[in-house]
Amino acid sequence: MNISLGARARRLTDKPPVWVILLLIMAIMPFCSAAQASEFEDGLEMLTQRSFNTKIKGLELIVASADKRTQQVLSELLEGRLYYLNRSRQVLFTDESDGNISAVDVLTQEPLAGVDRYDLKRISINNQIRKKLKNWIAFLNVSHDDPDVREKAVYSMLDKLNSDMLASFQALSQTEKNKKVLKAIHVALALGTLQSGTPDEILTALPALKGQLFSAVKTNLLRLHEQTDNEEVKTEISRLLQGIESRLATCRFFETLFFGLSAGSILVLASIGLAITFGVIGVINMAHGELIMIGAYTAYVIQQALPNHIGVGILIAVPAAFIVSGVVGIVIERSIIRFLYGRPLETLLATFGLSLVLQQAVRSIFSPLNRAVSTPDWMSGSLAINPALSLTMNRIVILVFSLLVFGALFAVMKKTSLGLQVRAVSQNRAMARAMGVKAARVDALTFGLGSGIAGVAGVALSQLTNVGPNLGQAYIIDSFMVVVFGGVGNLWGTLLAGLSLGTANKFIEPLSGAVLAKIIVLVFIILFIQKRPQGLFPQKGRAAG
Repeated sequence: MNISLGARARRLTDKPPVWVILLLIMAIMPFCSAAQASEFEDGLEMLTQRSFNTKIKGLELIVASADKRTQQVLSELLEGRLYYLNRSRQVLFTDESDGNISAVDVLTQEPLAGVDRYDLKRISINNQIRKKLKNWIAFLNVSHDDPDVREKAVYSMLDKLNSDMLASFQALSQTEKNKKVLKAIHVALALGTLQSGTPDEILTALPALKGQLFSAVKTNLLRLHEQTDNEEVKTEISRLLQGIESRLATCRFFETLFFGLSAGSILVLASIGLAITFGVIGVINMAHGELIMIGAYTAYVIQQALPNHIGVGILIAVPAAFIVSGVVGIVIERSIIRFLYGRPLETLLATFGLSLVLQQAVRSIFSPLNRAVSTPDWMSGSLAINPALSLTMNRIVILVFSLLVFGALFAVMKKTSLGLQVRAVSQNRAMARAMGVKAARVDALTFGLGSGIAGVAGVALSQLTNVGPNLGQAYIIDSFMVVVFGGVGNLWGTLLAGLSLGTANKFIEPLSGAVLAKIIVLVFIILFIQKRPQGLFPQKGRAAG
């Protein structure tokens, strides 16, 4: 009897079988999921209240519920797309497309039909809630399936680390398999060590911060360098800061170079049409900037006609601006310029007066106010190379676009009959006429081609600045500088001159300011022309005369 009681006592103190644990979990799970669902629903109901403090408590309940819909609720709320019905307080995900509103119930995930915009009320948030939402979203992204999302989430939390986050990162470091994510976690843990570790622990953690360009890393290293009395720690921090500063200087150099090439590509687009007309016809066209303006307004008009298809509108605007500006250029050449060939002063005055007429016409049609042309999604945002270097997509696209336009124009000039005739007229007009080339027709088409390219430049400019009546005036002087510096009528000279002047201007600006930088560039061009009057690539043979 004693033996059986002892055996029974030992069996009671032993670990229960696995099947018993599973039965207990299955019995508890409905109550846990019900509690989570209750927290989630209560949190949604609190979001419909007017008090921001109540909304914060509701969001805390939603996050604590660990519901699968939590991530979407936080993201939609941050983007301003979370609404509720005035009468039923039903919380909805909403989206508006082509003037129609689509709504999905947050709880049931089912679409609702016949929702009137006047029945909806947007759930408003303040800056405090917005900050908390970003933190919660980042923390939820740490457990995302995509390693890139997890890595980005960890790095986004470096400047707001606390003990709870560090404890979570410490646990994640034991289970994370992706090397990039694991490296990000080690950086976060190293920053935590800098805040509360001993000198030996800090020295052990510092190698994980080598070469890290995040602002939180540099800030913490500088703070610790000022506060610590340990010379070994100070020496190691100084070495790390020197390496970080060296990398930051390299990033700043490439960022300035990129912005310089981007500005230069705009100059190339703006001046390449002028190089053709100036080099072939010999006309000083002071209305060239207004042709750029016409191209920009063409993009604006097309976007107004296609408000729900911004990307398609921009693509359509490129050939449309070329045609519109090109036709305007041909009309100008046929009605004004052709009567003034061989009289450069009169041409300059006539085209200057024409520029004023075109500006006033635009003011009368579109008003003097600036107009904005929206940027499509594929040109928005930036390409992040590292935490200290990111390249804006709109400038990347415009840089590539300018090179494509240059390549297309170069092919036209070298591979087509029009290009052959243009080169013949530019080299020897009398001989070209004697060979049967219709010089007057070539002049009109050349002026139209140069004007069309100016219109294309206007489309590109509309993605960088507002469209207004004075848009072209900001580029006409720079365009003439590029043409003269590169060599009149030389396409390669225009490309090299535009890119080099744009880049030089951006490197000088931080040292002297924007205005003085332009003056320095202008003085350089004047001195250069004194030594080399025909520019970088002077014309040769008969064309030189």
